[in-house]
Amino acid sequence: MGETSGHLGARPKRVFFYVQHLLGIGHLVRASRIANALNEAGMDVTLVTGGNKIDGFPAANVRHVQLPPVFAASSGFSGLADEQGHKIDDAFKAMRKARLLEAFEKAAPDAVLIEAFPFGRRQMHFELLPLMEAIEASNPRPLLFSSVRDILQENRKAGRDEETVTLAKRYFDGVLVHGDESFVRLEETFPLAREIAERVHYTGLVAPDEPAPATDHFDVVVSAGGGAVGASVLQASLEACKILADRRSWLLIAGPNMPAEDFERLNADAPETVTIVRFRRDFSNLLMNAQVSISQAGYNTVGDLLRARCACVLLPFSSGGETEQTVRAEKLQALGFAEMVTEDELTGESLALAIRRATEPGKARPALALSLDGARQTAALIDRLVAEKRSTAG
Repeated sequence: MGETSGHLGARPKRVFFYVQHLLGIGHLVRASRIANALNEAGMDVTLVTGGNKIDGFPAANVRHVQLPPVFAASSGFSGLADEQGHKIDDAFKAMRKARLLEAFEKAAPDAVLIEAFPFGRRQMHFELLPLMEAIEASNPRPLLFSSVRDILQENRKAGRDEETVTLAKRYFDGVLVHGDESFVRLEETFPLAREIAERVHYTGLVAPDEPAPATDHFDVVVSAGGGAVGASVLQASLEACKILADRRSWLLIAGPNMPAEDFERLNADAPETVTIVRFRRDFSNLLMNAQVSISQAGYNTVGDLLRARCACVLLPFSSGGETEQTVRAEKLQALGFAEMVTEDELTGESLALAIRRATEPGKARPALALSLDGARQTAALIDRLVAEKRSTAG
């Protein structure tokens, strides 16, 4: 595939980026920001997505290949379902694999990024292992990187970490950890990190640029991520609003994946000071005007909060044994940056108390000196490593 090494210097560097979001949209948002930065750095980017379509992601200037969507069959990620909610079968898997490999051959990339795998997304091995074998068989062979967030889901099954290390050593040229090592290091949530230490690159957090304030103003901004499991967050927020007898203006962002019946029920229960919407593309801009943010503790939301000026209450998602958001929220609470209410503790009353603590008069939230330019740093790293490979090949 691709041109011979004698022609490599004459064309832009090409990057093939695979991302599969199953429940929320955080993986897609982060990958889209990185793809944008790669594009802005002059690289030719193909972003392959395998979840439901989300308006605005990726940006229009990025070449996009949409695979037939699959979703998590439950909040515990125990299976995969198609758009109709049916468990996917071998024929569906074979069709997805064929389309992915076709897109890879057409892109003829210099570098491939696979989001989460082999540290996560094991459900997708039916198409990712063939992709990795196709990369190995390519001449010239593109560089292969795993693109992971700073805090990983801790494995509960024996042997999984060892399997991850084996795959990383066998196939991957690097592991791009999108975090600041002064905040959290890979070994804190991946015990065998030292075995692949020579492959690890910390890029900084993939946060947005500092946004301008939104044109409209809400004192309290509540967000529920993708929304698939966010009804309890919004319900507790409505109850907290009533307990506080709050005359502040509230905006509740339900998320595009919240079931229609939950969205309609919450709307019917909302007091006049509360506005409920499905989605706001300018979420980070809204935070610049807010007094307080109430949200889960996902990677991208916390990146937005690190840019924002408002106080924050974090409600980490922990269903199905998920640990990542709880680790992040606990770290930020320990630093005095946020208040936290766990899923088990979440009620209108506990949330109202946390809001009072977060917005106590005179309370100062510390500014954390973390690297937030991870998208551009990732692009610069890929650009350099591909250039080095071309120079040795040519």
